[in-house]
Amino acid sequence: MTRFPRFFALICLFAVAACGDKDDAAAIKPPQSAESLYSEARDLVDEKNYKEAVKAFEEVERQHPDSPWAAHAQVMAGYANYRAEEYYPAIATLERFVKLYPSNPSTPYAYYLIALCSYNQISDVGRDQKVTEEALQALREVVRRFPNTEYARDARVKLDLTIDHLAGKEMEVGRYYLVRGDYLAAINRFRFVVETYETTSHAPEALHRLVETYLKLGVTEEAKRYAAVLGHNFPSSSWYRDSYALMTGNAKQASKDSSIWDSIIP
Repeated sequence: MTRFPRFFALICLFAVAACGDKDDAAAIKPPQSAESLYSEARDLVDEKNYKEAVKAFEEVERQHPDSPWAAHAQVMAGYANYRAEEYYPAIATLERFVKLYPSNPSTPYAYYLIALCSYNQISDVGRDQKVTEEALQALREVVRRFPNTEYARDARVKLDLTIDHLAGKEMEVGRYYLVRGDYLAAINRFRFVVETYETTSHAPEALHRLVETYLKLGVTEEAKRYAAVLGHNFPSSSWYRDSYALMTGNAKQASKDSSIWDSIIP
């Protein structure tokens, strides 16, 4: 009578152990292939679940670091971060990729994404333009390294816009000095635009502001010189008409575009 309970207990113990083994076996999944993991991560991108996609692409690299899929995953992790507007993590990932795989077919695209990460952060001209400078350098790098690619073609367009933005910042600062009567500082800013950003949309205004600033200082010859440059290069510009009005003593007849004059003329 005393042996039966012991025997029964042993049977139960073995049964529990067997169940545990089955549960452990079910919990242990066979490792997924790199291609399968990558495909799942791409599905997350298609679903616009970018943050989870980043984790999934990183898992491809973690589990299969020597697989060709690891390189693809690294670029796509950068892209997913870019789409999630996590620009600095994206740049860090993509910069690591171009260092590891300088000759990879995806390297031009990686450089282009790096440039877009900075370009998309360009703020209005009233703010610090450090990120604009970063975008400028990154876009130039795309054009320099991959001049005959579609990425370079788009980068050139964005370069023009970026340079125009930087010129706009200089103009804003120059106007600030002009209104406050700090004429020498204003001249330095406007001359910088004329000499450095002469192909931007801000060049005609910069020349006009030089005319009015030199007139305010009483340096008529310099005002005439810049008015002549403005008339030669932009004869149909409203800024030339404004400068002509100032040079002939009809400042009050200048167009509304030069309304800053009203704040500094008696």
